[in-house]
Formats: sequence, structure tokens, C-alpha cells
Amino acid sequence: MSPMTVSNAFRYPERVLEETRLRVFQIAAELGYVPNHSAGILSSGQSRVIGAVIPSMKNSSFYKYVRGMQDRAGESGYELILKLAETRQDETAAIQTFIGLRVAGISLVGNQHSEEAIDLIRKTETPVVEGWVTDNVLDMAVGYSMTDATRAMALLLIERGCQRIGFVGYGGISARRYSDRLPAFQATMAEAGLEHHRVCFIDEADGFGAGPKALDALRLIDPEVDGVICPTDIVAAGVIFECTRLGWRVPERLAVTGWGDYEIASEITPGLSTIQPNAYEMGAKSMEMILDRVSEIKAYEPVLDIGYDVVKRESA
Repeated sequence: MSPMTVSNAFRYPERVLEETRLRVFQIAAELGYVPNHSAGILSSGQSRVIGAVIPSMKNSSFYKYVRGMQDRAGESGYELILKLAETRQDETAAIQTFIGLRVAGISLVGNQHSEEAIDLIRKTETPVVEGWVTDNVLDMAVGYSMTDATRAMALLLIERGCQRIGFVGYGGISARRYSDRLPAFQATMAEAGLEHHRVCFIDEADGFGAGPKALDALRLIDPEVDGVICPTDIVAAGVIFECTRLGWRVPERLAVTGWGDYEIASEITPGLSTIQPNAYEMGAKSMEMILDRVSEIKAYEPVLDIGYDVVKRESA
């Protein structure tokens, strides 16, 4: 077995037969060998590491997103380093760290960043992919239209006959990731000739407990609220639990929609109507875009809209 074959097994696994690759890994494990990535960067000028900044791991959509990134990066012999950043300041610090490590590229969530971060990315020309968005792109992006998805949820309730629909959003540090949704809800309701003042904001940290708080807030605005759009399936499940406590039938008394198609969406009774954002595919595509940019072998797509699916279940 040649040194080149061994090198390719670690650096370019797709170039090596699976049987050979597994044999190389087995021998490496027996010898206690670990590749020196720093030495590889010095000799080739190219990093085999990609950085990813995630605002939260509290929902399964981000888990699937990270899983997609990790799988695709690993298939091409790259390592993925993950940092959590709930605020813009945290994100900026993470970007500084990754650029200091000379990563091959960086994956971010959303398109709202600090001026310091944007300036640093542009000056260093570090390849960056923004996930979950398709507009106001810094470099490259992969995602879907939050505006269109929100409109789809509102229309689902309107077509069901709901006329007093409430909207639940997130406040605090999570608000920036959801900023496109409220205007889309208001516009869709206005187009249908319906009022759109039934709006409340909650704290993402409350989890299922945010559901009862949201429903209480909407009932104060309008006791006859008959539909609600929730920011995640967790909040929507909390609303359904509260409806059970109140003796309200879902969807007869209150139709409920979620967002994310988490596991609970199909397990709860009634099943939850929701948005399925294709998170795994989004993560995998974000890595492909960075890899295409780094390889310079083929043209890369600067913006990729992977769409979303409206999953209709019994709650709406």
C-alpha cells in the first residue's frame, strides 16, 4: 500500500475503494495514528476543516441540519467544528476563532450579522454559506422563503374557515431569526380582508411552557381566537396541551399549526400541521457549496432555494 493511498484515505476518502479505506483506518487505529491536520495546512495551504455557527440545539431541525453538514463534510474528508452562538456578539467571536484557525469555509444561520463580522469575512475572503435564508446574501446561501412558508400556514387556517387567527413569535435574542414571519402573516391576513392584530411574543427558553403563555396572551386580545400559528412544533404542542386542560377541542375550537416537523408533530394527538424545512438536505447542501468553492473545479450556485413542505395533519 503506497503512502499516497494512505494519504488519500484520510484526505480524499472518495478517491479510495471502501475496502482499502477501511483497511487503512484499521491499521491506523492499531498504531494509534492520528492525522496532523496542522501539518497538512502548512504543506498544502488548504485546510480540511469547516466551521459552523449554530444559534441553538434546542430543536430537532437544527440537529438534522448539523447532521447533514457533518455527513457531507465527512464524505469529502473534511472535519466539522461546531460552535453555539445565541447572540451576534457570540457569533462574531466564533467567526473570529474560525478565521484564526484558517478554516476552509464557515456555515452560518440567517443573514443578520454584526458589521464587525461582515467586515472580517469580506477582508479575509473566507467562503461563507448562510443557512435558512435565500435573500440579502453575504456570500452564498441555502434555505427557503420564510415569507412563503408563513403565508402557506396562514392560508391553511383561512381555507379551513378560521377568521380570528393569532400569531405567536419569539422575542429577545431569538427574534432576529424569525423577523420575516410577522410581516408575511400580516400581509396574508390583510389580503384576505381579515384583522391581524392578534399577535404575541414569547421566550424560546420556555419550551412547552410557552404554549399556555401564548394562548393566554392571545385570549386577552381576543377570547374568540379560532386559529394560531406557532413559531415551532414545541410551542404548538404546548398550545394543544393547554387546549386539553381548557376542554377545547382541536381543531374544532382552535386550529393549531407548528413549524419544523419535529418528532412530536406526528406523535401528539391530534397530529400537528406544520412546515417541514428539509433541514438535513439544507445542511448537506451548505457543505457542498463550500466544497465546490474551495475545489474551484466546477461553478458553484451562490443561492440555492431547497423549498419546504406543508405537512397537513389533524390539528388544522
